[in-house]
Amino acid sequence: MRYKRFLNLTEPLTRKSAFLFGARNTGKTSLYQTDLKFDRAYNLLEVSLLRQLKTNPGLIGQQIKKKGELIVIDEIQKIPELLDEVQNCIQKHGTRFLLTGSSARKLKREHANLLGGRATRLELFPLVSAEIKDFNLLRYLNHGGLPSHYLATKSSLDSELDDYVSLYLKEEISDEALTRNLDAFSRFIDIMAIHSGDELAIENFANDCAIKATTFRNYLSILIDTLIGFEVTPFLATKKRKAITRSKFFLVDVGVTNYLAKRKNIEFGSEAFGKAFEHFIAQELRAYLSYNRIKEPLSYWRSTSQFEVDFVVGMQLAIEVKSTKNVHDQHLKGLRALREEKKVANFCVVSTEANTRKVDGITIYAYADFLESLWSGSLIMR
Repeated sequence: MRYKRFLNLTEPLTRKSAFLFGARNTGKTSLYQTDLKFDRAYNLLEVSLLRQLKTNPGLIGQQIKKKGELIVIDEIQKIPELLDEVQNCIQKHGTRFLLTGSSARKLKREHANLLGGRATRLELFPLVSAEIKDFNLLRYLNHGGLPSHYLATKSSLDSELDDYVSLYLKEEISDEALTRNLDAFSRFIDIMAIHSGDELAIENFANDCAIKATTFRNYLSILIDTLIGFEVTPFLATKKRKAITRSKFFLVDVGVTNYLAKRKNIEFGSEAFGKAFEHFIAQELRAYLSYNRIKEPLSYWRSTSQFEVDFVVGMQLAIEVKSTKNVHDQHLKGLRALREEKKVANFCVVSTEANTRKVDGITIYAYADFLESLWSGSLIMR
């Protein structure tokens, strides 16, 4: 099944080249094959082509036939040195490139300028609710948003997820020699799945993983650079109440997270539903901001006196995520405390209530109404 993705490749590529980053299986290849009219594509997962271009990177320039061609190089991180040839073709022939990758680590290490501003950065995420016809929340929370996983049968889902994790550990971690101790890294990623959505208590988590804190930080940077995890930074603008300064960390997809954390059969009202629901909202917000090129930071707020708000988008919107079907006054304490700071414009709760309502200036959304408002562009402005 093909999904109409929100990420627009055509418009940025009319002006300049672009990097398209995304974790494995998010659908980068399907997207450019469906949405772009390109002159040529080089897939560096093809072993013979990989060897040929490693030996003769100038082949790309030699095959250019006219000015302004659009060329795709898939999995550019396999040969970072190709960026020199790419830059030469841009300058000499006005060539536009779409450079896809599932890791930015080698590119950042070996070609830190990433073409020195000659290419914009785009990112493709797991499917979002607005891309899925007849969206089903429970299916998403159990299966995740990677296209091949969302529609998988229950009987095949564990196998799909196991293959995904194994491929990630092999091709992104082992083959690229990002760490020598794959067993320790595997334990680390399991622990990070259990704590996905939690504050980064690095010393404690490192002890759980039986590794040093410095190793933990290095592993964390690997997860971020290989696009398998992301941070939600602390909101620090409050003055009346001092804020906690630790970030939260989420793995890229709720389905992969559940598999690694050994969470099974998430249902409304179950113990695991709340964490998975918050994780899902984090994914939706992150994707919305990126696809719409909105530069507002996605953060969270917790005071040292233990008031907390799950997400804060710039100074525009504070969001509390509650899995309950009955939001009551106690659930609004964090939002009210943050509102007293007079820093954020609007406040809401995302819940499983049947209908949307407003209490004391705070909108309590049924989750379907929140998602519709988010993707229609009425909640967060450019």
